[in-house]
Amino acid sequence: MSDPIQDKLDTLAGLLVDGSPHAMALGLKLVSVSPGEAVIRAPYEEASIGDPETGVMHGGVVTALLDHACGTAAFAGLGGDQAVATLDLRLDYMRPAKPGHDVIAVAKTIKVSGLIAFVSAFAHDGDTDDPVATAHAAFMVSRASQAAAERAKADFDQQAAASKAGGASS
Repeated sequence: MSDPIQDKLDTLAGLLVDGSPHAMALGLKLVSVSPGEAVIRAPYEEASIGDPETGVMHGGVVTALLDHACGTAAFAGLGGDQAVATLDLRLDYMRPAKPGHDVIAVAKTIKVSGLIAFVSAFAHDGDTDDPVATAHAAFMVSRASQAAAERAKADFDQQAAASKAGGASS
């Protein structure tokens, strides 16, 4: 028997990262999503380097990665049908990411209370026992976040249709 929430998340998976221009600009990639959980990867790229001398990934990339992973887990924790906005995000950096390594964020919804989801996450560069950073966050459903999600879905659908039409004519 299939899980209707997981089915919905599987259907929306392409939109969860690619529907966000910021996430796409950073090259974020959805690894997995399930009810209340999300795993997203930030690939190590030249554009993500914060210190050219050491090659360390910029802390802002790690922050955005954790924020996006937490938001995706909150969305999934609320049933996958209500867009969310970050209400609070707290990060603790523990060490720089290893140069040349992708950074992976693992986020889990801890509790849902009404229209608010509480999430915990950590980011690592291959060793889950030695995190780069941890995060604790709260997300809420709002009209503005719902409207933004609808605009992103419309843009995503339009780009997919254009891509499909372009591929059919070649």
